[in-house]
Amino acid sequence: MTPDEYCQQKAARSGSSFYYSFLFLPAERRRAITALYAFCREVDDIADEVKDAGVARTKLAWWRSEVANLFAGHPQHPVARALAPFVVPYGLDAARMNEIIDGMEMDLAYHRYQDFASLQLYCHRAAGVVGQLSASIFGYANPSTLEYAETLGIAFQLTNIIRDVGEDARRDRVYIPADELARFELSADDILERRGGERFGELMAFQAERARSYYDRALAALAPEDRRNQRAGLIMAAIYRTLLEEIRRDRYAVLDRRIALTPVRKLWIAWKTWVAA
Repeated sequence: MTPDEYCQQKAARSGSSFYYSFLFLPAERRRAITALYAFCREVDDIADEVKDAGVARTKLAWWRSEVANLFAGHPQHPVARALAPFVVPYGLDAARMNEIIDGMEMDLAYHRYQDFASLQLYCHRAAGVVGQLSASIFGYANPSTLEYAETLGIAFQLTNIIRDVGEDARRDRVYIPADELARFELSADDILERRGGERFGELMAFQAERARSYYDRALAALAPEDRRNQRAGLIMAAIYRTLLEEIRRDRYAVLDRRIALTPVRKLWIAWKTWVAA
């Protein structure tokens, strides 16, 4: 199996909405973004699936050394080897890739967040810098497009947090800030015990409104001259905003199930957005 095939299989198996945004890209950029996505999956899977925190930290430290190997010109892992041809052409940088690993290390150290400022740092590391790296792969001329990409990445992460409340609770993780839980007369224990009700719905509506504001801010920051190159990101925005609306229609029933769009619906949204952008 070639490094590109390894990354392609990892992206396809994940079932992520991101996969649909890659389909319409030119071949070289599709290879690059698929390899970046595979890197994100590798380190995220460590944080999510390795039960022993010490082992997880060791594995993430190995990935830091592999990032160094990548930028020194001698990568070992198939994902790093797949990324290697694109480091210079698309301006990828080690600092941002290490920030993604920083975000995964936060998942090992923090299972609660006191306020949105601390959660925002996590979202920046776990998703905002991924947005910036992705924008570099897609191509841009105006530096403000990096602001768009960072903000859009945070919007995606906030949407994921809403969608995955129940799933995260089963891992003893609560990403809703404690001060906002208290504002709605709830606690982390209410989330962990999956106690819903009216106040939970109001809390989720508040979180969804914040996510929508990040989508709006991101799109406002996208330079018109870069809109065509950034169509893959716009596809993701369309899919994720549709998901957010679907969650609202289901009255934020996210504690006991994972609300998702069907593959056919994602593909339709992707095609429609690509044509219109």
